[in-house]
Amino acid sequence: MSATGNPSMGLTSKPAALEKKPVKFSNLLLGAGLNMFEVTTLGQPLEVMKTTMAANRQDGMAGSVARIWGRGGILGFYQGLIPWAWIEASTKGAVLLFVASEAEYYAKSFGAGNFTGGILGGMTGGLAQAYATMGFCTCMKTVEMTKHRAAATGQKVPGTMATFMDIYRKEGIAGINKGVNAVAVRQVTNWGSRFGLSRVAENGIRSMTGKEDLSQKLSVSEKILASAIGGGLSAWNQPIEVVRVEMQSKKEDPNRPKKMTVANTFRYVYGQNGIRGLYRGVAPRIGLGVWQTVCMVALGDVAKEMVEKATGETVTAKH
Repeated sequence: MSATGNPSMGLTSKPAALEKKPVKFSNLLLGAGLNMFEVTTLGQPLEVMKTTMAANRQDGMAGSVARIWGRGGILGFYQGLIPWAWIEASTKGAVLLFVASEAEYYAKSFGAGNFTGGILGGMTGGLAQAYATMGFCTCMKTVEMTKHRAAATGQKVPGTMATFMDIYRKEGIAGINKGVNAVAVRQVTNWGSRFGLSRVAENGIRSMTGKEDLSQKLSVSEKILASAIGGGLSAWNQPIEVVRVEMQSKKEDPNRPKKMTVANTFRYVYGQNGIRGLYRGVAPRIGLGVWQTVCMVALGDVAKEMVEKATGETVTAKH
C-alpha cells in the first residue's frame, strides 16, 4: 500500500507521468487465489455469522452461533461457500481490477489527483462488482443461510442448484439479483471508505515512525495495521448491509413490504428493531475486514512469488 503526497502530514512524492496500467493475467490469478483462500478459511464463517445476525436481529452473538450450529454443526458455518462464495471470490477481483484501472486512468486524464483518482477508481470498480457478479452471489448465499428454517418443520430442504433454478423460474433474473442495489451502495461506500481511511491511517503511521518520505516502505505489520483500521472503520455503513440481507432473506414475515426497495426496507428494519437493529452483525463484519487484510497484505508477498513463478510475469497489482 502506498500513500499519496499530503502536505499537512509532511509527506513528499514526485509527480509521475500519466500511464495506463495493463491488466495482467498474473494480477488476476493473484487476486482470485488470495480471495479463494480468504473465503475458504475464516471468511465464510464470519460472513455466515454476519448475515445470520443481520437476518435474525433479536439474536446476539451467542444466539447466532447456536442458530448456525443447529443448522448443521461446523458445516453450518460454511453454508453458501460452494458454489456461490467461490464464484464471487474468483471473479470479483478481476472485475474490480479491470474497471478500477480504467476508471482511475480516465479520472486522472481529466485532472484528478492520485488520491481522488484512486477513490473514484475503487468506487467505480465496486459498483461494477455489485452488478456483474456480487449481486446474485450474495443473494444466493443469503438464501442458503435463511432457507433452512424449513428443516425445523419437517419439510425437505432443496439443494443449492434446485433453489437457484426455482427462484429463476418464479422470478427470473430479478429474483436471483434481489438486493443488488443495496449491494451496489455497500460496495461503493466500502471501497471509497476503505481507500480513504486506510490512507489517512497510513499517513499517521508514517508520521509516528518517521517514514515521511514515500521512498521508505512500511513494514508488513504497519501495512496490516493501516488496512485493518481502514477496513474496521468502513463498517460505518453496516445499516446498508443489514438492509441488503433483509431484502435477500427468505424468511416469512407478513409485516415486510411486498415489493422491497432499499428505502422501504431501511424503514422496516428501523421500525422493527431501531438503530441497534441496523448495526446488528457489525462485530463479525469488522473481524471479516481484518481477516481479509491479513490475507491480502501479509500473505500477498508469498502469493506474489508463487504466481510469478507459475506465470513468468511480474505481478504489479496490490489486492
